[in-house]
Amino acid sequence: MKSAVGIMKQTTLPLVIADFKEITKVRLAVSVVFSSLAGFLLGADSINVTHLVLLALGGYCMVGASNAYNQVIERDLDSLMNRTKNRPIPAGRMSVTMAMAIAVCMTLMGILVLYQINAKTALFGAISIFLYTSVYTPLKTITPLAVFVGAIPGAIPFMLGWVAATNEFGIEPGTLFMIQFFWQFPHFWALGWMLHDDYSRGGFKMLPTGKKDEGTALQIILYTIWMIVISIIPVFGFTGKLTLSVPAAILVFIMGMVMLVFGLRLYRNKDNISARRLMLASVSYITLMQIVYVVDKFI
Repeated sequence: MKSAVGIMKQTTLPLVIADFKEITKVRLAVSVVFSSLAGFLLGADSINVTHLVLLALGGYCMVGASNAYNQVIERDLDSLMNRTKNRPIPAGRMSVTMAMAIAVCMTLMGILVLYQINAKTALFGAISIFLYTSVYTPLKTITPLAVFVGAIPGAIPFMLGWVAATNEFGIEPGTLFMIQFFWQFPHFWALGWMLHDDYSRGGFKMLPTGKKDEGTALQIILYTIWMIVISIIPVFGFTGKLTLSVPAAILVFIMGMVMLVFGLRLYRNKDNISARRLMLASVSYITLMQIVYVVDKFI
C-alpha cells in the first residue's frame, strides 16, 4: 500500500509542476524576464542585486499571471486547436478555479514584489497585465488589430528594466519600448503564418490581411525595417543616457539585416518553412541584440 502511494506521489508531483509551467508559459516568462534584466543592466549605474532578484521574480509573476488569465478566458477556444488542446484546463487536468487562483495570487505577488523596487515599475507591470488580459485577449477573435494592442504589453518588459533601475521614464526606456514593440510584428506574424490553420479553427485573427499572402509578407518586411532603424538610433546620440558604440550598432544592423533576409524569403516563397525560419531568426535577433547592448555598455 505504501509503495502504491509513493508511486502516485511520484507521478502526480511532476504533472502538477508541468501544468504550472504550462499555465504560466515558463519559457515565454523566462524570455520576458531576460528582457527586463537586460533593460535593468542598461539603466543601472551600479548593480543592486536585491532589485535584480525582485525584478526577475516580479516579472515572472506578472507574465505567469497574464498567461493564466489568458488560458482561463480562452479555454473553450483552446480545446479547438491542436497546439493548445492539451493545455491543463481544456485537457481537464486543472480546474478554472485553480487556474484563477494561480492568476490572482501571481498578480498580487508580482505587483507587491515590483513595488518593493519602485511604484513606477509596479504600475507598468499592472498595466501590462490589464492590457494583455482585458484588451488583447478578447480582441484576438475580433480583429487583426489585436496584434497591435498585444505589442504594447509585450514591449513593456525591456522598458520595465530601465524604470526599475532608475525610477524614471523618459527617452531611454521609451526607445527600448519601441525596439521591442516593432520587433513583435514580424515575430508574431511569422508565428501566425505557421499556425494560420490552427488559429482559424479557434477563430483567431492573427495575420494583418487575414491571409498568408503578399500583403502580410510585405508588412512583415516593413516592420522589420522599422525595427532595424529604431535599434540603431542610440548610436546617433539622440537617446539620452542610452548609447550605442559604432561597432555595436554595425553588429546590431547586420543581425537585423539577416532577419530582413528571412522576411524577404517569406515574401518570395510564401511557405511555412520560410515563416518558421523567420520566427527563429527573430528570437535570435531580440536575444542577441539585448546582449550586444548590455555588453557594449560595460566595455
